[in-house]
Amino acid sequence: MITAQAVKELREITNCGMMDCKKALTEVDGDMEKAIEWLREKGLAAAAKKAGRIASEGLVDAYVNDDNTVAAIVEINSETDFVAKNSDFQAFVKNVARIVAETNPADIEDLKTKKYIDSDLTVEEALREKILTIGENMNIRRFARYEGAVVTYIHGGGRIGVIVQFDTDVASKPEFFEVAKDVALQIAASAPTYLDRSVVPADVLEKEKEILKAQALNEGKPEAIVEKMVMGRISKYYKENCLVDQEFVKDPEISVSKMLDVKGKEMGGTISVKAYDRFEKGEGLEKREDDFAAEVEKMVKK
Repeated sequence: MITAQAVKELREITNCGMMDCKKALTEVDGDMEKAIEWLREKGLAAAAKKAGRIASEGLVDAYVNDDNTVAAIVEINSETDFVAKNSDFQAFVKNVARIVAETNPADIEDLKTKKYIDSDLTVEEALREKILTIGENMNIRRFARYEGAVVTYIHGGGRIGVIVQFDTDVASKPEFFEVAKDVALQIAASAPTYLDRSVVPADVLEKEKEILKAQALNEGKPEAIVEKMVMGRISKYYKENCLVDQEFVKDPEISVSKMLDVKGKEMGGTISVKAYDRFEKGEGLEKREDDFAAEVEKMVKK
């Protein structure tokens, strides 16, 4: 009889999943030491140990189906940039993006349960296998998936990935694809925080107004004109932070929304951005502080 307490104890020792721990104890008739050995032999404990390391390098990649109606981007992190250049790792990232597009998982945990491409393994099992064979911790961090008129753009060899969903009646026109790519390029280059003014949170806007008001008063501007100055500067804030208000990178004389309006009319219809996501590899993650030479020296000493 395998008790819950034994499973809990083994999990604490090895940092493996509960189901793996239960299976290990079942295989060895509840012997704790043998269960640890079983997990190590299967590579599960080794993978769990590596999971303590910071994974802040890696790749962003994308997948689009043949008729450009479903697209996905995914970020998978590794410990070093060296692994990101590994062709096996690159293929894994591409395949996971394809799985996201084809299976529409609810979240990362759901994604991990999906079948890996041309394999009997799940995505989680395939990930664990990569951790063991490549020898670094890896982590599926996030993904985005859209349907409809979609486009993706990968910049800098997987450093930045963009996915954009459009609301349009001209998606079948060859010229639409070029316009869509221009918008994705805009997002990659300018990193807009919001799609348009309507989605800027009220508290963010109020805080910005407070800052701008304090700036104007500190400049010695009369109280009577400060409010007008603040509204003028808020307009600049929108132009810097909202995609549709930004200056179009290929023609700074017009905004992105104006460009889309013009291009849509030229094609006999309308084009607008419905949603987008921009992933920059490792953004917001802690970076490794280890000195590489020192780490090698430590390994040699061992």
